[in-house]
Amino acid sequence: MHEHNHKENILIELGHHLPYSTFSVLAGMVLVTAIAYAGSESVFKGFFHLFHPGHLLLSAAATTGMFWRYNKRFVMAIGVGFVGSAGICGISDVVLPYLGGLALGQHMEFHICFAEHPHIVVPFVLIGIAAGILAEDFIKKSTVYSHSGHVLVSSVASTLYLISFGVKDWLNNLGWIFLIVVICVMLPCCFSDIVFPLLFVKDHDHDEE
Repeated sequence: MHEHNHKENILIELGHHLPYSTFSVLAGMVLVTAIAYAGSESVFKGFFHLFHPGHLLLSAAATTGMFWRYNKRFVMAIGVGFVGSAGICGISDVVLPYLGGLALGQHMEFHICFAEHPHIVVPFVLIGIAAGILAEDFIKKSTVYSHSGHVLVSSVASTLYLISFGVKDWLNNLGWIFLIVVICVMLPCCFSDIVFPLLFVKDHDHDEE
């Protein structure tokens, strides 16, 4: 068994997850375009309130599972999973899309689901935490799958926020929206799923399998 230090753990996990992340962002953009052609823009807010809690669930699963892989402290796993999902996902789905819309010269509405709809959001986070612990114990490479789903759903949620809460004529701005979504998704999601939980893992907690 080869022991890795803290920084090596983070780099290894980022390398494993990066290809899945890139594909998931592109797939998310395709899905939003399909939603646009299948329905109308009036339903975008409803879809956002579906994908955002789903994003929180998958993020909580990935974040908790990553921590649980290296450290079996149950209470701390819950805390890391909750903060890593509920806190950081708000940046990905709301704050960065809001700023991106402003950068495009759009009049954006600032909407935080966790503050306005906690009864919807919190159960998804708690279920995600439980799923992350159980999946890591019983499913090989569970965090790769949860992270891929997390990035896919996050890219949809971020795009839906942009076009639901301010951006008009979004198809003509699709290139800029893709760039904004990549920034919105890749940095916070990789940080919350990989870097954030491993910040709470000591070097001696991990022996590479």
